[in-house]
Amino acid sequence: MNASKVDELDYIHFLVAAQRVFTTTEAARIRAGELNAPAHDAYTRLLKRIPPDTEALWQEVAPFVQPDRGVLVVDDTTLDKPHARKMALVRRHWSGKHKRVVQGINLISLLWTEGQARLPCDFRLYNRAEDGLFRALLQTAHARGFQPRLVAFDSWYASLANLKYVRQLGWEWFTRLKANRLVSVEGERRNRPVSSWPIPAEGCVMHLKGYGWVKVFKTVTPNGREEYWATSRLDMTLEESAAYGRHAWQIEVYHQGLKQFTGIERGPFRVAEAQRNHIGLAIGAFLRLEVARLQRGISWFEAKQTILREAIRHYLASPSLILHSTT
Repeated sequence: MNASKVDELDYIHFLVAAQRVFTTTEAARIRAGELNAPAHDAYTRLLKRIPPDTEALWQEVAPFVQPDRGVLVVDDTTLDKPHARKMALVRRHWSGKHKRVVQGINLISLLWTEGQARLPCDFRLYNRAEDGLFRALLQTAHARGFQPRLVAFDSWYASLANLKYVRQLGWEWFTRLKANRLVSVEGERRNRPVSSWPIPAEGCVMHLKGYGWVKVFKTVTPNGREEYWATSRLDMTLEESAAYGRHAWQIEVYHQGLKQFTGIERGPFRVAEAQRNHIGLAIGAFLRLEVARLQRGISWFEAKQTILREAIRHYLASPSLILHSTT
């Protein structure tokens, strides 16, 4: 069997450097001038043969995280695929970006942060045949030795089963509750929606139906919408809850950067294995941009622009599109 002409790092570096076109055909065209250059089929075969797990991502990110501190954040985003008709993994999902149900691939991410770092540690893709992806992410993180200060996630994942699972792992949690979640206070046995209780600014210890005692904070967004945040840490202060809210927001910033700079939404692959591995390697590309930001103080945009400037500088030294005088 002939040795492969490309490997995972070749594809990751292509995604880091590419600006607008992120196809295997473009990856092959870039290397067309090389001796024994790979064809685009070499990249396609690569994406089909990578093992279907996230171990490679973990091995790369492990040196940059501190498993015994920081915050783990779980959330999902929809990778837009508006024109896909026969593409595997594409389903109808709610999109926070579009504020409606759209066609795309649902990516569930596990992020480690300590305020500034946005380091992806694991991910899953929604599949109707699978269940419990939230718990699968946390189970894997626990097996890898994580002992975070707490786990933060949105109300979509705040089911009783998930809250109890985080408690079973021995971790604290911080999440947003829907306004209709039933709670009661000490001395009052009747459960009522959390939105119907007066909650002081410093928070209130309440009994969440089916779970136990939690602390609830009420916030009001700039557009006037009331939000209810809850935590298993009964001693959490208002200032701490605000800080953890900012930690939780980092995953939104991560998903935005992932889409903007790595071409994660632009993989035109119909086969599930190729599409999944394109997504995984795009996350690997983001990891390189994020580590450069943390270690060298350059933004994701600046890191990409530096590559582009070097290419333009090389072209200007020897331009090929020139006009020859006819006089």
